[in-house]
Amino acid sequence: MKTHDARFDGRFFVAVRTTRIYCRPVCRVKTPKKENCTFFSSAAAAEARGYRPCLRCRPELAPGNASVDAVARLARFAANLIDEGLLNESGVDGVAERLGVTGRHLRRVFMQEFGVTPIAFAQTQRLLLAKQLIADTSLSMTDIAFASGFQSVRRFDALFQSRYRLSPRSLRRAPGANQQPDALQFELSYRPPYDWDNMISFLEPRSIVGVEEVSPLSYRRVVRVVRRDKAHFGWIEVTNQSNRQTLRVLVSASLSKVIPVVLARIKQLFDLSCHPTEVNEALGALATEKPGLRVPGAFDGFEIAVRAVLGQQVSVASARTLAGRFANAFGTLVESPFEELRLAFPQAGQIAEVAVDDLVKLGILPARARTILEIAKQVARGTLRLVPGANAADMIQNLTAIVGVGQWTAQYIAMRALAWPDAFPHTDLALRKALNETSPKKVLAAGEQWRPWRAYAVMHLWTTKTTTSRSSK
Repeated sequence: MKTHDARFDGRFFVAVRTTRIYCRPVCRVKTPKKENCTFFSSAAAAEARGYRPCLRCRPELAPGNASVDAVARLARFAANLIDEGLLNESGVDGVAERLGVTGRHLRRVFMQEFGVTPIAFAQTQRLLLAKQLIADTSLSMTDIAFASGFQSVRRFDALFQSRYRLSPRSLRRAPGANQQPDALQFELSYRPPYDWDNMISFLEPRSIVGVEEVSPLSYRRVVRVVRRDKAHFGWIEVTNQSNRQTLRVLVSASLSKVIPVVLARIKQLFDLSCHPTEVNEALGALATEKPGLRVPGAFDGFEIAVRAVLGQQVSVASARTLAGRFANAFGTLVESPFEELRLAFPQAGQIAEVAVDDLVKLGILPARARTILEIAKQVARGTLRLVPGANAADMIQNLTAIVGVGQWTAQYIAMRALAWPDAFPHTDLALRKALNETSPKKVLAAGEQWRPWRAYAVMHLWTTKTTTSRSSK
């Protein structure tokens, strides 16, 4: 805390008894006396003890946490679902069901990890999101209240004033000079180092024409978010602000009612919860050249699954062409201020009703068309959950039971759609070349040294071994 070490940002919060305020460890205010400090593992735990968030370091901007420990991972994925607003819709038991555990078990591990109940955590997250929306956007207080997950403006106003001893309107700032009138602007923090260039280099050749637009400076895409059977459409733009150790995010105003979901998915797509120091210690010499390398995630798991199947045993360019045709044939037209962005990727339920011949007409091989349709049907039924937090072992088993899905495809989907840090597509040709091995079994054995962060090892090996083989899909 005294050195403002960014590696620990979001890993703990410090509360000062004399001011009744809690801060991030990177806060630049005068360092308090140690005897006046109490340390908490979450912002919610600090607020449960009566502390208010610092207005200078803004705890709501702290990056999240990733973990491979089973208990901690379960709790943190539950926190991600709470951030997306699932608790508001389904309650604690609904969140637990989504993660495949009982409500009682989830409450126990959540308390163990965060020091508060899921409900108390959700309340703090709503308030912190509201605080961020007040400070960073021009949304009305009514829109902010509902976007943050409150059921009434009165409840939001009363809780905000009682918890923070401030009027919500007192935090309102003038809009930034560069802020677009039809967009909401946010900052999402990360722990350095962050290799933005390699993230963009990975995403750009895999971008889907009409859906995504990637340049060295920015990532843009059309967004569809379905909440309570209602689809919300819009666009996002993400740029790196390395001097601030944040990503600048623009979100179209049309997505204001689903902001928590959009921000949570952007964090997952750009792997903002990563602890690079922890990962690099496990990878050793492999991570020396590029210590800020991250694992690209997914904004939509079904989209990644389709992309993976289309990319089997073809070049990156060919897979991109097929994905573009697929999106153009079945996607939904969406208006955006960017000429190249006009399509929302189709949903699984829509594709489940498509005939094989309709896919074959696009140049997709019949076998792969049938594989895509089966994945779509299972995702639409809910028997296949391609989302962070889903059980990786179960998902891989279910995927490989589908004709046309092998270990490479399943592991790749687990790596990106499920954010599984230990995914390892050991049958990949590029991995064999990078490790100078001809046998997938030997590649699998070689990967044991990088557990439990093998997905990061894959990114390092792919980065150092440029290839147009199926590993690049």
